[in-house]
Amino acid sequence: KTWGPIVQAMSGLTFSSGLADREPAGWGYSYMDHTGGYYMAIAVLLALRHRNKTGAGQYVDLSCTEAGATLNGPALLDYTVNGRRSRRPGMPDSNRSQSPQMAPHGIYPTRGDDHWIAIACRDDVDWDALSIEIGQPWAQRDSVRMLAGRLEREDEIDRALAAWTSERDRAGLARVLRAAGIPATAVLRPKERIDEDANTGSWGLWPQVTHAEIGEVRVDGLPVHFSETDWEIRRGGPCLGEHNQKVFGDLLGYTAEQLTAFRQEGVI
Repeated sequence: KTWGPIVQAMSGLTFSSGLADREPAGWGYSYMDHTGGYYMAIAVLLALRHRNKTGAGQYVDLSCTEAGATLNGPALLDYTVNGRRSRRPGMPDSNRSQSPQMAPHGIYPTRGDDHWIAIACRDDVDWDALSIEIGQPWAQRDSVRMLAGRLEREDEIDRALAAWTSERDRAGLARVLRAAGIPATAVLRPKERIDEDANTGSWGLWPQVTHAEIGEVRVDGLPVHFSETDWEIRRGGPCLGEHNQKVFGDLLGYTAEQLTAFRQEGVI
């Protein structure tokens, strides 16, 4: 029993995220709450597979911290084989791509209060397209035309690119760059992503349900739809003991007197 951010710290994931030469920033949300559930779903499916083949069930035990540790494979391999620590001068920089190497690759400020855009140049073709959109001498130099040159001058390019993006609207700039074939998107706040994103709304990702204590509330939907067996969420999660009568009484056949005794004895 634990909590995603604690698992992330204990398994080393928090240590791997942040800006260069700064303290770890963490992952921003409870990543391992979700990923632990994914791993358990896989484990349950494997146990069901075994049951279907042999007729025997299994007890499934999963550690979220160990599940998180398995996500550190590249970092562990880099240290074991190459002797490189995750925390070293200039590393890690979570805004940059190390595998594969890309430059520029990051989050850049745009016009407005705390508005940002994500831009990635996957290769020299992307950079050529971006340099045309920028249209400034620093982006046209032969020294940054190839990836190797851009990697050597990545800090310089990031500063110049940030100065260029800071004068522009994030949504409009993202549209222009994508039209030119450059991966780019406006960084959205939670309200913008949940309430104002037409794609999220049409996907039905945030259904509204009735919870016994909270009342009407929106909950997480599922990020996948099935053509034949699609999902629906019609009610909120149960409160502690909310379904005791249905489970113990209706399904298992215990009487009202027995349920009262169970409650008094602290069984349920």
